[in-house]
Amino acid sequence: MPTYLGSCHCGAVRFEVQAEIDHLRECDCSICRRRGALTFRVERHALRLLTPLAEMTAYRWGTRTAEDYFCPKCGILPFRKPSAPSAAERARGVMPFDGWSVNIRCLETIDIAVLPRVQICGSDLEI
Repeated sequence: MPTYLGSCHCGAVRFEVQAEIDHLRECDCSICRRRGALTFRVERHALRLLTPLAEMTAYRWGTRTAEDYFCPKCGILPFRKPSAPSAAERARGVMPFDGWSVNIRCLETIDIAVLPRVQICGSDLEI
């Protein structure tokens, strides 16, 4: 399985992700739409932090179950922990995910033009 090196813009936040990246997720929620992130979900063990979380800033909003980590120097968001589904979402079949959502735009050797995009309707989620 390939390992990709990732970082924020200034390089203060660095990480590695091990994954077979075969698509990109493009979410239409209010924050993802504004930030323009293209993501790919990986299991918890597939992300290796080279910069401790304590050196990043976390942003929580809505249900406060998601954690968006970004560089306090340049402001780039390299990865996030997705939100936990609400009881109503679980009743509709939305399954919890205990991994990471990596911003593919922060990986050094990914050509986003060749990967298919999966549209995620995050605007439908309860916040």
